[in-house]
Amino acid sequence: MTRSKRMQPVARVAESRQQDAARTLGERQRALEEQLRRLEQLTEYRGDYASRFEDGAEWIGLNVRDYRLFLSRLNEAIEEQAARVERARAELEQSRGHWTECRVHQDAVGKAMERFQEEEHLEEKRRDQAESDEFGQRIGSRRR
Repeated sequence: MTRSKRMQPVARVAESRQQDAARTLGERQRALEEQLRRLEQLTEYRGDYASRFEDGAEWIGLNVRDYRLFLSRLNEAIEEQAARVERARAELEQSRGHWTECRVHQDAVGKAMERFQEEEHLEEKRRDQAESDEFGQRIGSRRR
């Protein structure tokens, strides 16, 4: 069995790992986008709530103490969401690094297989040439 054929299972595994890493990278990107969207919503809500309160606390039915308590809880939720965003960013970067490693490995395996195939092709051409030369010598020696 040729070296290139022996490398095929390794190439399939490398490709599979790279595809899995790419899929995970996409999932982590979407997760980060979702966390950022939630953070943006909370921030917008806080801004809307603050402007409504400034326009008139009676309109929303809260006194100053309740407003401050609610605003404090909303700020805590925003801080927690910001922490989720940072975790999602870190997971995305980790996933990107893993995908890069898998991609580099897959490329290296692919190049090795190409080199093996080229070497095998050259070896086959040498054998064919040697057989042709030998055949030519046999025919030439019969003519004499």
